[in-house]
Amino acid sequence: QVQLVESGGGTVQPGGSLRLSCVASGFTMDSYTVGWFRQAPEKGREGVSCITSDDRTYYADSVKGRFTISRDNAKNTVYLEMNSLKFDDSAVYYCTADRLDYRLIHPVLIHNDKNSLDFDYWGQGARVTVSS
Repeated sequence: QVQLVESGGGTVQPGGSLRLSCVASGFTMDSYTVGWFRQAPEKGREGVSCITSDDRTYYADSVKGRFTISRDNAKNTVYLEMNSLKFDDSAVYYCTADRLDYRLIHPVLIHNDKNSLDFDYWGQGARVTVSS
């Protein structure tokens, strides 16, 4: 059974840090592009970051310089290190994977309500709340 399971969400004060993990089972991540998307209340799902199978990384402008994506193929896991968190970062964060890198890169770089989000696999999400 194919699964992506996120963990590491929680509540943090502005300026704080969290690290999200995404563990895959049922398939091997190393040949996939893996990304993080987020959805805030009453907003659409938007791309945050992705990492390709050859370790190229991409970030949305809103998180560039604050978030870092990485992967550990031996653990079949992708991480999202989030620093200097802001109120606007509060959302449910979803891990996703696709065999075609451009399908994830485009919506990470270009936020458009018409972006297709029909990727191969999605996780169930991890909630991140930034609150004072």
